[in-house]
Amino acid sequence: MISEQARADARRIWDYHQMHHEPRPCSVAIGLGSHDLGVATTTANLYLSGLAPLVVFTGANSPTTRERMPRGEAVHYKEHAVELGVPESAIIVEPKATNTGENIRFSRAALDEAGAVVESILLVAKPYEERRAYATARQLWPEVDVTCASSPMTYEEYVDSIGDEHLVIDMLVGALQRLMIYPKQGFMIEQAVPSDVIESFERLCHDGFTSRLTNAAWHR
Repeated sequence: MISEQARADARRIWDYHQMHHEPRPCSVAIGLGSHDLGVATTTANLYLSGLAPLVVFTGANSPTTRERMPRGEAVHYKEHAVELGVPESAIIVEPKATNTGENIRFSRAALDEAGAVVESILLVAKPYEERRAYATARQLWPEVDVTCASSPMTYEEYVDSIGDEHLVIDMLVGALQRLMIYPKQGFMIEQAVPSDVIESFERLCHDGFTSRLTNAAWHR
């Protein structure tokens, strides 16, 4: 049973993870691979709305996608986008990335190989991964402007789509821990974390929402 305090803390972290950017025209839309086909849907919609002339889908497989997407995340994303009306000629598939850093580095390399001139990117991720994607892209590709996007969902709608609120909170907590420890490892830029968000993180960790934490410790 999820307490009201835990739910309030999860909503606070959910809101922090989103960048609240307004989508705008960019050189390319990059959909970051995951279990969530909503990323492909959002990327396709951005293309079909005229906000990017080119799409990159990036991602290999993880333990959570191997059975669901046997041909690889990027390939399944492409197939879904084509079904939604995106022409194959507008899609680059990057099928090897296994983490967010590789998503950015390998997408950049694929775009370079295609001869694309990239000044700005629409970076599409799961709703609770927007800030992590942004911070990673700013570290690894600092010369481009980054605008983040995700499926327009509330915390409650996302919980309903996953069907497991405890797992969703675990994922929110794990993503926040990475935002706090990865800058020191050179994986992403530093992001200011408000004190109330840190307090929510600490309460949720104390309450056992820890299955997605890395082994690395974080200290205030």
